[in-house]
Amino acid sequence: MASNKLSVTMTKSKHGRLPKHQACLKGLGLSRINQTVEVLNTPENKGMINKIAYMLKVEER
Repeated sequence: MASNKLSVTMTKSKHGRLPKHQACLKGLGLSRINQTVEVLNTPENKGMINKIAYMLKVEER
């Protein structure tokens, strides 16, 4: 059974990134480096996480 929530931490800066990647960060609720948020494990959130996986750390809760 899949976990209901994911803990997402921003590890790299959003400055100089593509506008679509910055929009994914905003959609996930991230604005600062080392900020952690919990998001639901939905296909929409997983898509945003996959797009910007190079600047995130993800853990299942």
